[in-house]
Amino acid sequence: MGSGKTTTVLRTTDRLNASGIPAIGITEGTNPHPIRYDWDHPWSDVRVGELVSGQVAKWHAYVAGAQATEQVTLVDGQLFHGNLTSLFLLEAAPSMIAGYCREIVGALTPLSPHLVYFRQDDVAAAIRAISAERGTAWVDYQTNWKLTAPYAVRRGLTGLDGLIALYRAYRALTDQLFDELDIPKLCIENSRREWPEYDRLIDQFLLRTPPQSGLRT
Repeated sequence: MGSGKTTTVLRTTDRLNASGIPAIGITEGTNPHPIRYDWDHPWSDVRVGELVSGQVAKWHAYVAGAQATEQVTLVDGQLFHGNLTSLFLLEAAPSMIAGYCREIVGALTPLSPHLVYFRQDDVAAAIRAISAERGTAWVDYQTNWKLTAPYAVRRGLTGLDGLIALYRAYRALTDQLFDELDIPKLCIENSRREWPEYDRLIDQFLLRTPPQSGLRT
């Protein structure tokens, strides 16, 4: 949260278009969202299998449409954020989470997916920084939602410290998933906020092969 995903998608989309490569950015705030599987049920009413099948179906539908366009798609947070977080909070088995991730990447194969992974070594500092920036209302929203999920309740996680503990465990999961994925991928430790350098690395990563219709996330 607050690692710069949305801003990076928008900036990178602008640079690609300016260089003559047709591109479209899909951020978490895009509404209606063409990929995210939305649900508004209490945690106790959410079924892991339904969440997985609904999200995978959305990806397949999107890929089918994207193959008919020459635009490169840049997507903000829909692989390691969003519904993957929900699966973790619902205590889905690690094997199911890994299989879900592989299934999405498999669905994306026709689009030549590339993955950019923003990572900050100090999870506590990252969470405290974005909490200070976004304020009490944002912290309350995050804790009231995520810390009422089965994962947090079972472990007695509360308040900002509970949110930090949750994301330490979640980051361990996404680190492992990132390591296991066999696609072009780039990991950037971005806690120093050196955005011109990160932009350079991302451009170099995305443009090292001839551009084609595809997804870069």
